[in-house]
Amino acid sequence: MRKTLMVIMGSLLAVGTAFAGHETLTERATRTLERLSNDNPETNRTVNRAAGLLVFPGVIKAGAGIGGEYGKGVLFENGRVTRTYNQVSGSIGLQLGAQKRAQVIAFLDPAALAKFKASKGWEAGVDGSVVIADKGMGAQADTKMVNSPIVGYVLDEKGLMYNASLEGTKITQIDE
Repeated sequence: MRKTLMVIMGSLLAVGTAFAGHETLTERATRTLERLSNDNPETNRTVNRAAGLLVFPGVIKAGAGIGGEYGKGVLFENGRVTRTYNQVSGSIGLQLGAQKRAQVIAFLDPAALAKFKASKGWEAGVDGSVVIADKGMGAQADTKMVNSPIVGYVLDEKGLMYNASLEGTKITQIDE
């Protein structure tokens, strides 16, 4: 089982590298933030007040019975990249296919950001609860989102995804 998951993760890394082209990770992350802002102006208020923004511009998810997800991202603090991270998750069950998406995690509370940065491996839903904003929220201010220390945005080719989740995603700092 573990060997199968490692093969899937290796394949995802190869596919992700092929999608990346010649742009740097920071350039792709910056473009992801610009796309989020342009396509969903209602997110600007939340993103602009964040103590830190963790941006994964290309998360690849694939599976055939056993699935996996992998992506590399950067942490922006005060407008500059301070650290690089990867995220990994695995799943078992009825699944077939592949998907590419982008993720932005806004740490609105400096204490939540500090806890994230101090962790050796942070898991969404376990080490920190992430409220996911989606296109179903529209431009209205959602009380749950405003009061949350961590807000996540998941985008596919069409924009913000409906009913997305980051639960079980393990995020680890890497040397880059």
